[in-house]
Amino acid sequence: MQNIQAKKMKMTQIWKNGSVFAVSPLKLAESSNVDSFKEGDLLKIVGKTKSKGFQGVVKRHGFGGGPKTHGQKNRYRAPGSIGSTAMQRVVPGRKMAGRMGGDRKTLKNIEVMLIIKEKATVLVKGSVPGNTGDKLMLNKL
Repeated sequence: MQNIQAKKMKMTQIWKNGSVFAVSPLKLAESSNVDSFKEGDLLKIVGKTKSKGFQGVVKRHGFGGGPKTHGQKNRYRAPGSIGSTAMQRVVPGRKMAGRMGGDRKTLKNIEVMLIIKEKATVLVKGSVPGNTGDKLMLNKL
């Protein structure tokens, strides 16, 4: 099936079969595409994740940081040693601070929970990548 463009809307919840489900409403670019979906379909959704800007190693890679006491002044979020003395260089691929987020992300097997034909909106189970209003690509599996 071809790619269908959609716009992410604010997350919400629905009550279905005695349970509450977190859903993400997706407004389709063309209302004619609503007929190609039905409840229970599985989708592949491609989007761009939220950008976080320049982040340190604690947030970006989950480093534990250093001790807060024993002679430390401002080193408790520092990466620590970045290499040995003998090598005299930093090994490629070393986890360091840098830009985080803003990557292309593909989610597979996302279930269609509800379809609102009048508003050309499809509600899918769970969260999808990106900010509210970001464009997404939908594919039926």
